[in-house]
Amino acid sequence: MTNGRCIGGLHEVCVGVLDLDAAAADFAAYGCYSAESGTLDAAAARELYGVDSAVKSLRLTHQQADHGLVRLMQWDRSLNDGLGMGANLRCVGSRWGVRVTSSVSNIMNHAERARQSGQALNIIEPLLAVIGEVSGKSAAQPFRDPIVGVREMVLLQPHYRQVFFERFGYESPLYGQIDATSLLRTSQHTHFGLMVASDDPKIFDFYDEVLGLKRMLCEVTPFENATGSRRIFGLEMNEGFHMADFDDPASGPALRERRSGKLKCVRFAASAKIEHKMDRSRAGCLGYSLYAWRVDDIDALHRKVIATSSTPRPATGITPIRTDEFGRRGFTLFAPDGYQWVLLQA
Repeated sequence: MTNGRCIGGLHEVCVGVLDLDAAAADFAAYGCYSAESGTLDAAAARELYGVDSAVKSLRLTHQQADHGLVRLMQWDRSLNDGLGMGANLRCVGSRWGVRVTSSVSNIMNHAERARQSGQALNIIEPLLAVIGEVSGKSAAQPFRDPIVGVREMVLLQPHYRQVFFERFGYESPLYGQIDATSLLRTSQHTHFGLMVASDDPKIFDFYDEVLGLKRMLCEVTPFENATGSRRIFGLEMNEGFHMADFDDPASGPALRERRSGKLKCVRFAASAKIEHKMDRSRAGCLGYSLYAWRVDDIDALHRKVIATSSTPRPATGITPIRTDEFGRRGFTLFAPDGYQWVLLQA
């Protein structure tokens, strides 16, 4: 039975690029390959995405994954150059994708060589995050206790914003499937992030109450527990943040039940010193600019989203249901937190 809700994990990130072939070659290093291509003229793109420009798109898949994928979008007239690189992920409007890898050092080696050759990129070198210490529940004693956690690094390029992590001391078999034959030995995107500055504790409620996602985490991380996040999120001294996770509705709490395709929502205080770039984080921009989720009944969910107009936190910019460049029915909206989404009939 359908009821108008998102299903599976976060389906894909839409990436505005200057050249489809060059961008496809970039993502091939992670095991992504072309699945289909499509186009929309300016009139159709304006109706679906709110962008007055024709677009050519290329869907990239990864092994048999049905989530965490990439859609490359080459606009005839892009709105701007997107979020850019920066020194970290910190900004309102930030989007990033995360992949698990069998060797974070392998990716770091390529990144260092690329930087030496003059390629434009910023790197946050691999940082250790120990499970338990981040939540403040326990601390591992070096040379006495097992170190269970991840090494994670950030690679920021002009149009790509990616985080890579390598596991130590634990397994989570449904949370990302690594393509061992790919150059960089990574999975599909296991999760995606967004970031706001707001004192409204209900700003993310739209994702579970309207879209039907499963809220798996809702907690505050103080500065002292934010190990890798201090650099990755560019924390000010003694600054903490709130984190809310929204998962594939079929995901479970145990490691063997956790499914990738998560949405991680970071909320800073409204008074935080943070750059606002939401206008560079929507369809038509270059770089990571739009997230897509699949829906069991697009017509029913469209009605639910429209009904939020009478609530304290309405969705805005809701388009009619239209056909995208690959023949899928969908619509776009701006969630109450300001992020644009495209929802697609599964």
